[in-house]
Amino acid sequence: MAQSDIQTVPAAHGKAFRMRQGQSVRLINTHGSQVVDCWAWRDPEMSEYMSMEATRVWNQRLNPVVGDSLVTNLRNPILTVVEDTSPGVHDSFMAACSRERYERLGVSGYHRNCFDNMIEAVAALGLTIPNPSLASLNIFMNIAVKEDGRSLDTRPTVTRAGDHITFRADMDCIVAFSACPQDIVGIQADGDNTPRDVQFAILDDDFADVPTSPSWVPER
Repeated sequence: MAQSDIQTVPAAHGKAFRMRQGQSVRLINTHGSQVVDCWAWRDPEMSEYMSMEATRVWNQRLNPVVGDSLVTNLRNPILTVVEDTSPGVHDSFMAACSRERYERLGVSGYHRNCFDNMIEAVAALGLTIPNPSLASLNIFMNIAVKEDGRSLDTRPTVTRAGDHITFRADMDCIVAFSACPQDIVGIQADGDNTPRDVQFAILDDDFADVPTSPSWVPER
């Protein structure tokens, strides 16, 4: 396995990086309690980006499992889940937290947030996102559909320390992670809802032969 050095996404901050087609990124929930928001864009055409709406149609599933591809607004696979040692609980529904979200939660002054983390992380690569979006894949986030089939229930993560998930790049892309700064709504399973660091590493071609998932219904 050819692996890059393990990198850290500091608690409540973000980090972006480039991947070439066929590489994979392994995201490690170092402490087991942290939610990580994820975005991806085609490199260099960032007007094409990972779309949760299109991904749910593509996979006919609320949240991705191993073998599922995450697709773009142009219905092209951009990342495929090729490995997951966690319980497999992730979320594609909830919008990324933003400054406005914390204001409505009663925060006075600036609160770090995933939306700004994403913009800052990509800016560190010298890039500007054409149309920044609140729609992220919320890795390790535990959002359950209630028995009425309509309501959602926000719960703490069920991930264990050291659990990881691996995504294979299906095109040259830019990926951004945010170690979610949420410390008011109880999503971090560490007892006091404190954001924690996570780690990631780039793998070279280890999962290059894993097929992308098919679109289960005719594209509309």
